[in-house]
Amino acid sequence: MQARNRAFLAPGDPIRDDVYFTVSGQRAEVEAALARHERGKALPLVILDVDGVIAGRLTLSGIVRGPFQSCSVGYWLAEDQTRKGLATEAVQAAISLAFSDLALHRVQAETLLANVASQRVLAKAGFEQYGLAPSYLKIAGAWQDHLMFQKLSS
Repeated sequence: MQARNRAFLAPGDPIRDDVYFTVSGQRAEVEAALARHERGKALPLVILDVDGVIAGRLTLSGIVRGPFQSCSVGYWLAEDQTRKGLATEAVQAAISLAFSDLALHRVQAETLLANVASQRVLAKAGFEQYGLAPSYLKIAGAWQDHLMFQKLSS
């Protein structure tokens, strides 16, 4: 799926070498995600379409305990799975897990300034924009500004 969506996802991703898009590269990514999960630092999930086929991926990452009780959410969908409400449903389900099962207080997300679709997903899931992070992440080979969003548990 990553290889098939490489060009579609590239504007929102770091530059990735060709190995990343191979079966062994994806296996290594999954193993690394599962290792972070075992350490309590992440919850990697897949997004399924209405037929139960993998449509994308969502991860609650950077889980911090103690007084912070927070994490970040990141997600992507295959190009042919966009505009179906899958990302919104997935983010809402992940927020429920974060606040109930993981007992977190805060979930944050960041988007590129031009990623209006993702900003709509976050708004529908109840996130509030709270800031702008200049040169936040190196995406597509350049340090890019990001809008910052958060959702707090009640």
